[in-house]
Amino acid sequence: MDTKTVFIAEDEPLARDLLRDAIYAHPALRLVGEAGDGASALEQIERIRPDVVFLDIQMPEMTGLEVLRRLSCTPAIVFTTAYDQYAVTAFELNAVDYLLKPFTRARFDAAVARLLESPTPPRAIVDAALEQAAQRAPKPLERILVRDRGRIFPLSLNEIEYLKADSKYTAIAARGQTFLVRIGISELEVQLDPARFIRVHRSALVNLDFVDSMRADDQSQLVIQMRDGVVLTASREASKVLREMAI
Repeated sequence: MDTKTVFIAEDEPLARDLLRDAIYAHPALRLVGEAGDGASALEQIERIRPDVVFLDIQMPEMTGLEVLRRLSCTPAIVFTTAYDQYAVTAFELNAVDYLLKPFTRARFDAAVARLLESPTPPRAIVDAALEQAAQRAPKPLERILVRDRGRIFPLSLNEIEYLKADSKYTAIAARGQTFLVRIGISELEVQLDPARFIRVHRSALVNLDFVDSMRADDQSQLVIQMRDGVVLTASREASKVLREMAI
């Protein structure tokens, strides 16, 4: 049996552990690398060029779809996601399969069985599917329903200053307060206007309209001063993006 080299691109530690254990236990697979964010995944996949990538759709710094779009190589893809609405997108992109988290070992083995039987699609087919998926991307949100002292009210995105991951919640800073919503920051990110809301690191998004200033630190990463006094340090990838946005 031919052994396939495998790379894991997954930001959730538990899901990454499950994938790692399952790959180690399968005689036809050999793990060659891991990444917990999109930027690191892109760099390592380009360098290692594995046969297979288990690719999370929602990751910090760069989504799985963005990673796939930027790759010069064409590994077989098995998407991993916590949201079943991405299943159609996964198959339209000619992914071998997708794993809905949390997945069982039996479901993993079924995906590997398909993987071993399926040829990798030509790059042109993947690029065409990516273009179609981009054209059907959902429109940005205009407001979010939040709770405050027993009340539920709509919060306009124009009022949101920044968002921070908080365990199973996302903390939204607005109106001089912090509101917790029961939705992950990665799920919110794909519904926000990317021209205004920037993922500055793994657990924070900022609304550029509420940024007071930015300066580079000793590591050439941008230190972001928000208008309310909060200071955030952008990752290297986000710092690069912000510099490119400057006129």
